[in-house]
Amino acid sequence: MINNDKYSELVKYLKGLGKVVLAFSGGVDSTFLLRVAKEALGENVKAVTILSPYIPKWEIAEARELVRELGVQHEIIEAPIIDSIKFNPEDRCYLCKTAVFTMILNVAEEQGYNCVIDGTNFDDISDYRPGLKALKELEVKSPLLECKLTKAEIRAFSKELWLNTWDKPPYACLLTRIPYGNELKVEDFEKIENAEKYMMSIGFRAVRVRCHGDLARVEVSRNDRNKLFNEKLLDTIAEKIKECGFKYVTLDLQGYRVGSFNETILKKEDNQNK
Repeated sequence: MINNDKYSELVKYLKGLGKVVLAFSGGVDSTFLLRVAKEALGENVKAVTILSPYIPKWEIAEARELVRELGVQHEIIEAPIIDSIKFNPEDRCYLCKTAVFTMILNVAEEQGYNCVIDGTNFDDISDYRPGLKALKELEVKSPLLECKLTKAEIRAFSKELWLNTWDKPPYACLLTRIPYGNELKVEDFEKIENAEKYMMSIGFRAVRVRCHGDLARVEVSRNDRNKLFNEKLLDTIAEKIKECGFKYVTLDLQGYRVGSFNETILKKEDNQNK
């Protein structure tokens, strides 16, 4: 156990929940939370992972392996693209979270668990995250948020606990790669997943391939943009991404930033408030 007041507070908080189901993605936050929940609750914690067309297959495989290593019960639930988000509305995250967490809550209730928890952290409340409203309405508990743990603290604690996710780049579901208002198609998710997998395989850890129909808009970490100043590499990247199903490939000069499609929403809200 780590000798730290916030960490101790988190363990105490989790012990007070009794028997929990954790919505597990395999990311930095949920992996750390699962590790601490295992420490606090022993066999009284179960991980549940969502399998959907907009969740990359490699991420599901990583989640399986992480849960196996931590020795926790694991269940995978299949979730289709629900009708209410078929055309990727601006409140997509709220609608999706409501549907998905209702499924997880049903699992918890049917199997005798006290509550459902998730990996929302203290930094998340400063970002545009409409899904948080759904979690609040469904009374899903967020221990990391409640104990005011930031992303930096979670990474630091994860490193102390020898979790290999401690420096894992942030990764959101593939719904975030599609512009709002566009129809969601399984074939587009497959193109995006394969293109991002290729980019990661050549060393771009933080990468997003935004899908604009036949056009792929590639975002890499701002620190990695200089790596792209190589004509041979650019030609290879274009060729490989076209092989994934895109007709055109372009680079976003600003580089990767969280939720770049949200910029249009935030700008619209700002104009409305003026």
